[in-house]
Amino acid sequence: MDSKRLDPKAYGEVFEQKEVFICASEKMRRIKEIINQVAGSDVTILIQGETGVGKGVIARVIYQHSSRKAAPFVTVHCAAFPEELLDIEMFGYEQGAFRGAHRHKPGRFEQANHGTVFLDEVSEIPLSLQSKFLHVLRDRTVLRIGAKKEICVDVRILAATNRNMEEAVRNGSFREDLYHCLNAVNITIPPLRDRKEEIPVYVDFFLNKYQIKYNVQLEPISDQLMKVLIDHRWLGNIRELETAIKRFVVLRGQAVISQDLYVQGTLQ
Repeated sequence: MDSKRLDPKAYGEVFEQKEVFICASEKMRRIKEIINQVAGSDVTILIQGETGVGKGVIARVIYQHSSRKAAPFVTVHCAAFPEELLDIEMFGYEQGAFRGAHRHKPGRFEQANHGTVFLDEVSEIPLSLQSKFLHVLRDRTVLRIGAKKEICVDVRILAATNRNMEEAVRNGSFREDLYHCLNAVNITIPPLRDRKEEIPVYVDFFLNKYQIKYNVQLEPISDQLMKVLIDHRWLGNIRELETAIKRFVVLRGQAVISQDLYVQGTLQ
């Protein structure tokens, strides 16, 4: 394989050898064009796509190209918090608001003031809290738990989900007005199986990343193995591919590439 041809820097952006945004396909080049158009504005963006397609990376690219890149980028995994804790995390509380509130605590929206809040898995916000999120999007103010006065926040909001949001609206699990506020601009990322021409570039990036991390030097991937990787469906998308390449490096070229595929002795 021609490593120069597969250099990820020639196809997108690399963030400190941790994340990579590849736009080596026509579909991803169109997404890159959208990013170029909207990154400099403060418009709210909803990023949709299957698990593992790189929604968080797209959010990071938008932030890096925005006028807010010197300010905080605060990521919130909405599904990781139970309802009460998500309320506290996002909106904060005043001293004495409840037992154990010995001092005031700013929420994530306040912490991101002048910066960007990335709401990952936004579809998992409990219905009972969605009106509070809607209020922030509309008025850019938050009310801490136990407070009487609202606080203005200057934040740009990006959101991501792997769910069909229109279906969530229809079945009543997500507010229609909140969905429309989040969906001012929509970026839908295609699955990796629909942009297979990018697989060799991702393989090259992850090989380099994990050879450096684990201090391993392997021979270049063979054409035979690369064809197997390109032909695989990668239902877990880029995340699944990264895990497979990490395993490949750790096991020195003899690895289970995915749950459905075993490759051994194909490295030349």
